[in-house]
Amino acid sequence: MKIMAVDYGDSRTGIAFCDKNEILASAYGVIFESYFPKLVDKIIEVAEKEKPEKIIIGMPRNMDGSYGFRAHACAELGEMIKKRISLPVEYEDERLTTVIANDILTSNHIRGNKRRKTIDAVSAVVILQSYIDKRK
Repeated sequence: MKIMAVDYGDSRTGIAFCDKNEILASAYGVIFESYFPKLVDKIIEVAEKEKPEKIIIGMPRNMDGSYGFRAHACAELGEMIKKRISLPVEYEDERLTTVIANDILTSNHIRGNKRRKTIDAVSAVVILQSYIDKRK
């Protein structure tokens, strides 16, 4: 099943997809939008274009398992998406995804402006890969 992942951020939101066999997650891109209603519109546009069967949203949790301060905003994003498109929306723990994404970019010698433009998409890949690995 083709799955779309969303790593929601205040000004940049990463998007990733996996293949239909759910083997590998790949970066799709970053949506540069801070205005919430427009961000939802842009996520819906990507979903309508790419036709995933499910959307996974990274859910920020603290290291003790409690929900982080952004959890409410991520849940609100999921609810807005569900109202606009008939796809199941699920949430995946996104603890340490930015740290892992930074490690990936560092090991590939990606720095500076290019790093800032791709970190959120790589974080979405980490979220989605975690989700599909758990399903196996």
